[in-house]
Amino acid sequence: MKPSKVRILVVDDEEIVRESLSGWLSRDGYHVEVAEDGPAAVRRMGGPEPWSVLLVDLKMPGGMDGLQVLSEAREREKGAAIVIMTAYATVDTAVNAMKNGAYDYIVKPFEPEELSHLVTRIVEEQALRHENAMLRKAVRKEYRFRDLESRSPAMQELFALARTAARSLSTILLLGESGTGKEVLSRAIHGESPRARGPFVAVSCAALPETLLESELFGYEKGAFTGAASRRRGRFEAAQGGTLFLDEIGDVSAKLQQDLLRVLEDRHFSRVGGNEAIEADVRVIAATHRDLAKRVEEGEFRQDLFYRLNVIPIRIPPLRERREDIPLLVDSLLEQLSTELGRPLDGVTSEAMELLLAHDWPGNVRELRNVLERGAVVAHGRLLHESDIALPLRGPECGPLPPCAGGPIVSLEQVERDHIARVLEHTHGNISQSARILGIDRSTLYAKVRRYNLRAAS
Repeated sequence: MKPSKVRILVVDDEEIVRESLSGWLSRDGYHVEVAEDGPAAVRRMGGPEPWSVLLVDLKMPGGMDGLQVLSEAREREKGAAIVIMTAYATVDTAVNAMKNGAYDYIVKPFEPEELSHLVTRIVEEQALRHENAMLRKAVRKEYRFRDLESRSPAMQELFALARTAARSLSTILLLGESGTGKEVLSRAIHGESPRARGPFVAVSCAALPETLLESELFGYEKGAFTGAASRRRGRFEAAQGGTLFLDEIGDVSAKLQQDLLRVLEDRHFSRVGGNEAIEADVRVIAATHRDLAKRVEEGEFRQDLFYRLNVIPIRIPPLRERREDIPLLVDSLLEQLSTELGRPLDGVTSEAMELLLAHDWPGNVRELRNVLERGAVVAHGRLLHESDIALPLRGPECGPLPPCAGGPIVSLEQVERDHIARVLEHTHGNISQSARILGIDRSTLYAKVRRYNLRAAS
């Protein structure tokens, strides 16, 4: 972990001790703050930025000693390591401090090297625990609301609504542009719901044609169609007792809309080629980047299905509307990439951050992650520099086609089609590369390729 991200609070009633410890630890690169007694220390706890280490004097005036501060810290700063400082070291002192949850104790007077080694050991252990937690989460794909960080007031309201919705069993509709994190939010809702012990199953409705999507969702019986050599369970069965996440629900066909409506109304379905009614004990979370209300008006989406899905609508704002979250996201994404790539990454330079803050992020968080991953691969050190940040160029070479002066005015849909066609031509039809350039996921690009009848590499 980068030393400057390690926050240490020194709690001691002696000013000379506070100044000495603050000076020693600051020279090691840590962020250090001080408190003159127990009540002052408690007032500093529980803020938006947690403490990594608390160095607490055992004997202090003011009616609150070090063990009482330790007790408060265990409640308010659950991730912090608390070290008790004492000039009256006895076996009873050590045992009492450790029994009450102290990480260790250190006897006054002590040398700077002794303190430095102790803090280094604490920080290394905390970094290892964090890395292990990240690996476990990556393997199990678990999310909680505490994992979703934001400084945006709009996002805080969204989290509050999502937490309330999570406790219900109602259908939720997540609205937002591609790459805003709809699946991550849906996993957090599942993880905080009464169905958290059940499975979470995700399906991208835009990635499959109608016939395959139907059998993917509902399963099929042996002999239902050519190639159906045996019975297969669908995603609704796989999600029994848990949550089914239907991404890009706005792209499903009229036939699938009817089938989904029947399941949501009757809570039963049948496999393709079968007649057995199977109970759908599933909580549905649907998501789309489309304006479903508008599609209802245009006759492209069933009004009754829209009402069934729109029980609790939650709109996720695009990244350009919450730029204050970019530094937080950069830190979080670089921590993930550090684990995945197996190399330390401490952050980005101030010049690189200025670039990231100025970009509009049409691909939202997914685009930000792709940019950081590319930067992490090409960077020579632990910091990503401005030269490591590759953002799409603006202008005639890479930007969307501008309307020509005096030429015909075309629809936004035509501009999108032409731009996607140019990107596909540039990548020789490579869907993965094109999706990264466009800042959208592969399934969304596949849907647009089919919609606009474009040609991609097979």
